[in-house]
Amino acid sequence: MSSKLFLLFQYIAFLSVILFQLEPRVADSNKIVVRCIDEEREALLTFKQSLVDKYGILSSWGREDGKRDCCKWRGVRCSNTTGHVKVLNLRRSDDENARMKVLKGKISPALIKLHDLRHLDLSNNHFGGSPIPKFIGSLNKLRYLNLSSGTPSVPHQLQNISRLHFSNIENSNLFTMGTVEWLSNLSSLRHLDLSCINLTKSSDWFLVVAKLQSLKTLVLRSCALPPINPSFVSHFNLSTSIETLDLSDNHLSSSSVYPWLFNLSRNIKHLNLGYNQLRGSIPEAFQDMVSLTFLKLPSNELEGGIPKFFGNMCSLNILNLSINKLSGQLSELIQNLSSGCTMNSLEGLYLHDNDITGPIPHLGGFSSLKALKLGKNRLNGTINKSLSHSFKLETLALAGNSFTGVISEAFFSNMSKLQKLDLANNSLTLKLSHDWVPPFQLKRLYLASCKMGPHFPKWLQHQNQLLVVDISNNRISDTVPDWFWDLSNDIYSINLSKNHMNGKLPDLSLRFDGTGIGGTCIDISSNHFGGPIPPLPSNSQILNLSKNKFSGSITFLCSIGENTWNIFDLSSNLLSGELPDCWLHFNSLSTLHLANNSFSGKIPKSIGFLQNIQTLSLHNNRLSGELPLSIKNCSRLSVLDLGKNALFGEIPTWMGESLQNLIVLSLNSNKFHGNIPFQLCHLALIQVLDLSLNSISGKIPKCFNNFSALTQERSFDPTIGLGAYVWVPPGIVDHISYLDNVLLIWKGSENEYKSTLGLVKFLDLSSNKLCGAIPEEIMDLLGLIGLNLSRNNLTGPITPKIGQLKSLDFLDLSINQFSGSIPSSLAQLSRLGVLDLSYNNLSGKIPLGTQLQSFNASVYAGNLELCGLPLPNKCPDEESHPCPGRDDNANTTEDEDDQFITLGFYVSLFLGFFVGFWGVCGTLMLNRSSRYGYYNFLTGMKDWLSVTAAGRSGMARIMSLVFRVLI
Repeated sequence: MSSKLFLLFQYIAFLSVILFQLEPRVADSNKIVVRCIDEEREALLTFKQSLVDKYGILSSWGREDGKRDCCKWRGVRCSNTTGHVKVLNLRRSDDENARMKVLKGKISPALIKLHDLRHLDLSNNHFGGSPIPKFIGSLNKLRYLNLSSGTPSVPHQLQNISRLHFSNIENSNLFTMGTVEWLSNLSSLRHLDLSCINLTKSSDWFLVVAKLQSLKTLVLRSCALPPINPSFVSHFNLSTSIETLDLSDNHLSSSSVYPWLFNLSRNIKHLNLGYNQLRGSIPEAFQDMVSLTFLKLPSNELEGGIPKFFGNMCSLNILNLSINKLSGQLSELIQNLSSGCTMNSLEGLYLHDNDITGPIPHLGGFSSLKALKLGKNRLNGTINKSLSHSFKLETLALAGNSFTGVISEAFFSNMSKLQKLDLANNSLTLKLSHDWVPPFQLKRLYLASCKMGPHFPKWLQHQNQLLVVDISNNRISDTVPDWFWDLSNDIYSINLSKNHMNGKLPDLSLRFDGTGIGGTCIDISSNHFGGPIPPLPSNSQILNLSKNKFSGSITFLCSIGENTWNIFDLSSNLLSGELPDCWLHFNSLSTLHLANNSFSGKIPKSIGFLQNIQTLSLHNNRLSGELPLSIKNCSRLSVLDLGKNALFGEIPTWMGESLQNLIVLSLNSNKFHGNIPFQLCHLALIQVLDLSLNSISGKIPKCFNNFSALTQERSFDPTIGLGAYVWVPPGIVDHISYLDNVLLIWKGSENEYKSTLGLVKFLDLSSNKLCGAIPEEIMDLLGLIGLNLSRNNLTGPITPKIGQLKSLDFLDLSINQFSGSIPSSLAQLSRLGVLDLSYNNLSGKIPLGTQLQSFNASVYAGNLELCGLPLPNKCPDEESHPCPGRDDNANTTEDEDDQFITLGFYVSLFLGFFVGFWGVCGTLMLNRSSRYGYYNFLTGMKDWLSVTAAGRSGMARIMSLVFRVLI
């Protein structure tokens, strides 16, 4: 009885405590209960004041009635019992644009007043100017810390947070960290991510990480890890803990990583060694990692095929061997994977960007396959129908092969889960009925260069989850229906280029300036769209409207406020009027391409506010005036093309002093005058310098050999362009590229260079008023493939050093005043395809060789004292051919003797032969006795020779043979 009473009193006491805690809520139902502690609310508001919250992310934070409870604020969670803030999570969510809706500013030390904080996540925001504050080391109750991509440095005070389980301080600022010994104190650490932090100077990283015995996840991506000391390998024992290891993009070699990697736990599940320098075949030691579920080895130099042991890895879900040098028949590789239990577990197979050949074999046995990427190999044939039975397939990527044939809607009948379809750049024809309703909802569609026209694909109307749609070069000659622009509010990339689409565009700002991601990339170039340019979205990164028929002015740009444009291309349209003077609003622009229009007036000064501009092309317009001084502020310019306008003045000296990143500089076909400033010699990266068709005078500067890029024979990148990395939900990164293009007069005609622009190394100073000799320093530009100095007043001889320019394909020195002989070294330029030396004062014999004689005689025209092939006039030493060893008198005698060999001589020779032959032979044929006598005479002569020449058996045999013939 007493025990029951005791329990009853305990229950009443416990209930009293609960009622006491709930009393503020029960006392007055109309009273707003605030759990948030005043000190912590004020600390959070102080933290908010240090931030730049342009998009109202923290709009729920405030002191107003209805906002006082900080436990209800966005990103804040409190303890239900104490009211203390336990969680502060302001990570940008994956469904928001990476370039928008982020917090900026500094991390205020006011957060130190959150004494009970356990979880702090400020990742994917922009605290670029603010390092991780040292005070965070005082938040000793933290268990979770994620500050990735937001801060430029990491304080060692983090070692004080000894209870930390999760730490992600991945950094986009690539700062260098010294010793990482401070990590040794974080003995409870289970997850460590130091990606993109330069650990070159952290030679102790290997030993320090080895001490973290609780570690399950280690991510050191892009850390420039120093080589591992072989003596440390025996100390690296993560056999009981490590499950995820990411060492990608660290330049690790096979010899540096394999010895200790294969001593790791058999429990390792996720392994990423991509973007390193692994070579040779795939080691068989991987088969000992029996727990592997994800194996990623992309972008290495692995060779051979897929080992058979992969077929017995029963837990393997993802196998990524893309961007290597794997070879062999695809059927053999698939056979090795299907020989065991892997075919039941494999969900993702990534073999794109290799050297694999053959058709696609039967894949029906891979019952779990969700992703198949085989693009950019050498596969051929038709696409196997077995793929249509892959019911779980979500990603099918076969782009960049040699597949042929027709794909009908029956092929997709069982692919209800398909989300990504990439068949681009094959020779495929899609025959899909006009009223077809696909069984899938695609998010990404890539059908570039497939045959799908002439009608616009109506079946797209049913795809309302699209993020990417690329139907470029599909032979579509139709108008774009209105419903297409309303397909999805989340589309971030539309590519309709290289078709024959026509009509007018709708108001794109209404379509893509909504709450979704918006048109990150809109490419409708190379079509027949016309009319004025419609209002454009302000939240795009790439807008390419080039090669259409748009007309009118572009003054509407001044009505656009702040935008996110990186690339803006309106080239090759029918646009006119003056360029707007409001470019200070476009500080994100890296490419501005307005070439091949009819813009007039002066280049506006506000162009100089484009401090991030890398490509500026105003080629082929009607612009006039001098170059504005403000362009010197565009120090990041790599391509500046102002050719074919009416610009005048002297070439400014600041162009060589302030624009030292220039790779292409084209000022051709303008009205520039004066000398070439020697400051241009500071352009060490220049590969294309075109100053042709101006009125430039003076001498060619001798310092042109400072063009370092032109002294190198090799070019490592065939293109010059830009790329944009964009985020796509749910947290996927995609890459969109844009290639610069420049019009150059090459070999007498104007051509557009785009995919090979990075390989062009060209110096064109033609059609000016330059004088003096060619500086010998130009012959140090060993990488030149084109040199045009024609139509000037250049004098002097052609230097023999011109033979050093062994990469030359195009050389034009015509219409100058060069004198002397053609150097024999010119005949050694085996790559020379176009040569013009006409209309100079060259003399002497054209050097012999297969190269110079292969050109047409017009190449040497106008040089009256030149001789030798291929010219018709011979050189003096070619009029006679003396025999070797004869003196002049002998030659004279021989010439005089040759005068007797005339036509009469040949007639007499013929008549003598005729009379003599038939006089003897005719007599022998008609007179038998004479014939026998002749025969006996020859027989006797033969016998006499045989006796007298017995000692000379060789001679006897010869004479005997002669007489047999005569007989």
